[in-house]
Amino acid sequence: MQGTTHRRLPPTLWLGLLSATLLAACGGSTATPAGAAATNTASTKPNVVIMFADDLGYGDLGSFGHPYIRTPNIDTLAAEGQRWTDFYVAAPVCSPSRAALLTGRLPVRSGLYGNAIRVFFPDEPGGFPESEVTLAEALKEHGYATGMFGKWHLGDAPHALPTRHGFDEWVGVPYSNDMNWVGEPDFEALVKLNMSGDLEQRAAIYARRAAKYAAPQKEHFEAPLFFSKVTSDGFEDSVEQPTDQTLLTQRATSAAIDFIQRHADEPFFLYLPYSMPHTPLFRSEAFAGRSLGGRYGDVVEEIDASVGAVRDALAQADVLENTLIVFTSDNGPWLFMREEGGVSGLLRDGKGTTFEGGVRVPTVFNWPGTITPDVVSDLGSAMDLFSTVMTLVGGDAESATDGLDLSPRLLGTAPSPRNEMPYYRGGALYAYRKGPWKMHFITEGAYGLAPAKQEHDVPQLFHLQRDPAERFDVAADHPEVVADIQAAVAVHRAGLTIAPSLFDARLAALMTPQ
Repeated sequence: MQGTTHRRLPPTLWLGLLSATLLAACGGSTATPAGAAATNTASTKPNVVIMFADDLGYGDLGSFGHPYIRTPNIDTLAAEGQRWTDFYVAAPVCSPSRAALLTGRLPVRSGLYGNAIRVFFPDEPGGFPESEVTLAEALKEHGYATGMFGKWHLGDAPHALPTRHGFDEWVGVPYSNDMNWVGEPDFEALVKLNMSGDLEQRAAIYARRAAKYAAPQKEHFEAPLFFSKVTSDGFEDSVEQPTDQTLLTQRATSAAIDFIQRHADEPFFLYLPYSMPHTPLFRSEAFAGRSLGGRYGDVVEEIDASVGAVRDALAQADVLENTLIVFTSDNGPWLFMREEGGVSGLLRDGKGTTFEGGVRVPTVFNWPGTITPDVVSDLGSAMDLFSTVMTLVGGDAESATDGLDLSPRLLGTAPSPRNEMPYYRGGALYAYRKGPWKMHFITEGAYGLAPAKQEHDVPQLFHLQRDPAERFDVAADHPEVVADIQAAVAVHRAGLTIAPSLFDARLAALMTPQ
């Protein structure tokens, strides 16, 4: 990375704050003492904590139905807050989903999507555009301290890093934890290999990678851990590469706790996008073999312990009752990874698809004393977090073109304003939901899995409340619903300009003769 110092830091320097707290949290989080009140003396504006898991499926938490993975801390947040059953991300893969959460905008508006390349890869020359406004930038305008600890995946060039887009500090990986293979071709080499048509060599490479996914070892990967902060005269950046992936969740949690302790007397925004359970699956020694759900369960249970540790830190700082906590996932489970890839519960399919299992994600809102416990089946989206948070802090969400304010439903004063949801795969609209009805124009599996891509002359229609697994096409029985959704899609498209793909631009450059 240009302009950075590469160094290896002893992990013990980053674990001191966490070790006792994290292990204690495994058995359940510490409750706020009765009658305790937030003492955020600088402002009555709420703190905001958003936790964003990577590839966590709809059925991977105890509170969402998993029988073997124990998630007592997230389940406590759900029981004492709101568990949303119909909450969506804007894309079924990582980079566009994260962009939508941070901007409140569909990825196709910003160009943060791809038709050929689905996510950003290492050494991306472009990345997150300066023209886009992040939630962190908006909150900075209202006096918030902003910290991010975890996976970014919106560009690794200096100009694209989180600290250039509203975050005061960041510790985390710049992209997915499987993107720095040791002894394997990098992104550009793979593109050239695909262009060469050497199918035998390509098959051998992917077979080696599959074996490393199934039995991951530290030495298989050289993932970088970035340390970046805003300073009085610019930015201070450094990189530890390779980093020990077994410590990623702990180190992100430790940094988050430190951030809370340093900013307890002022409003803060804490964004904690976990690097896992995206494969390869790594967990710390304390969680290895701990879960009945295997290695995947170990990883999820360590994330749950992290959630408990963060909640405890908020309580110990006496700011829990002035803090909105959101826990959700960036897309559905990577089913191609089999036992290493999680489950989507009763929903159909997973990551990469616009079936429900690809884009409907487990979501919990918690705010002690403010949010009344409930199970909510209104529609909501990660795109709505920008507008919701800015409403709660008394700010402007004008830039969040596609976000809606969920605060009336969170506060129990009115239903969710969201009644429709578009389902994009890359730059194409594959499906559309209105109320309980969902209509598919195109269906397709992901990562070589069925079903094969099919464009439907007669769209498929499903009633998701009666048939959440999308088993029974009832379009022939409800032509009036088909017509109504087609009209809603026409209105949606009329108000949308699809920007050129920023992801595919890199591929185009590689394929252009020099």
